Amino acid sequence: MKPETSENPLPSVLPVSEQEPLEVLPVEAAKGRGSPPAVVPAPVLRRPRRNWSLLVADFVLRVGEGIYWSIVWVFGFLSLMGGLAILAVIPGIQFLTLGYLLEAGGRVARTGKPWYGLPGVWKAAHVGGIFVSVYLWLLPLRLMSDLAISAQIIDPGGPIAFRWRVAQIVVTVLVVVHIVAAIARGGKMRYFLWPFNVVWLIRQIAQGGYYQRARDAVYDFVMSLRLPYYFWLGVRGFAGAFLWLVIPVSLLAVGRVVGPVGFVGGILLAIVLLYLPFLQIRFAAQNRWRAMFEVSAIREDFKRAPWCFLIALTITLAFAVPLYLLKFEMIPREAAWLPSLVFVIFIYPARILTGWAVGIAERRPRRAHWFFRWTGFLPMPALTLFYVFLLFFTQYAAWEGVWSLYEQHAFLLPVPFMGM
Repeated sequence: MKPETSENPLPSVLPVSEQEPLEVLPVEAAKGRGSPPAVVPAPVLRRPRRNWSLLVADFVLRVGEGIYWSIVWVFGFLSLMGGLAILAVIPGIQFLTLGYLLEAGGRVARTGKPWYGLPGVWKAAHVGGIFVSVYLWLLPLRLMSDLAISAQIIDPGGPIAFRWRVAQIVVTVLVVVHIVAAIARGGKMRYFLWPFNVVWLIRQIAQGGYYQRARDAVYDFVMSLRLPYYFWLGVRGFAGAFLWLVIPVSLLAVGRVVGPVGFVGGILLAIVLLYLPFLQIRFAAQNRWRAMFEVSAIREDFKRAPWCFLIALTITLAFAVPLYLLKFEMIPREAAWLPSLVFVIFIYPARILTGWAVGIAERRPRRAHWFFRWTGFLPMPALTLFYVFLLFFTQYAAWEGVWSLYEQHAFLLPVPFMGM
């Protein structure tokens, strides 16, 4: 017999009878019966092309913004130092400068960040911009005034002198109105370059309520300067330092006549100087009067950061010595702010370093190794004794004589308070 042949050479898995033909299902039904889903090709994601022109423009914009704010910060720093120097030569107002310097060191001690030692630098940039802008706008008026006076001298009552006088009056009125409108708008330097501030001011007045808004803005700005706080801090800081210094300095002054008494006063002053800079910063950081006399706390802080204390004391005394060189001649009152600026610039970093040392000590949980404590302490008495030695002989060269011993600029007012 011949074997049965099939049209399909491959054997079927399941026998299919001729009476039951295969059922053809649509694609949707086949999907519902568990057939594998159709493979959908994934979309091809292309990496977006970088717009280099925008990247370069953004980089240039960021760099320009950084340069601009850096210039503003430097201008604010210079304005702040100049303002403190001017305030330091005004009797009674001098305590504002001392209070600010104490607060600068106290902030560094509280936060441990030296860059926090310039409170109000942005406000100083704003106020300094107003003063500089007003000064520049007044220069043409000074020039026209000189020309008008010269014309009057050459031809008294003549037509040229009359024209110069009229032109001076007109320009003065225009400049004053422009300055007032620029300050009323906010006092930014760009407003002093904009010629239509008067139009803006008239619109604001016409809308109503401008006086109340301007009054509140000025009040808020003045209160943000914290002038009463700085003044009261300076008064208390001065009083505490003076209590520490008055007896040793008085004995040192008597040493001009009685040598042994001056020697005792010099030793006492050298001991006081070991603690006084750090006591003042501790007082400013905690805003407590008793902190000015917590000697044991300063000793404990020194044990935790001895070399930091050594560096701070060295800079404080080293920067205080050159200030006495400016007292060999009487400074005219008109230029008194110039040496005062030197005083402030020298004393400010000393306050910052002292605050930095106290802040590090307050944050260290353990004492330093005995090697660092002894190597940090041994040079300190020698530094204070050498400072007292130089201080004793300054009374023979200073203009105020023996009274110069009481003008401890590194710890009291930053400029002479007896001779101003």
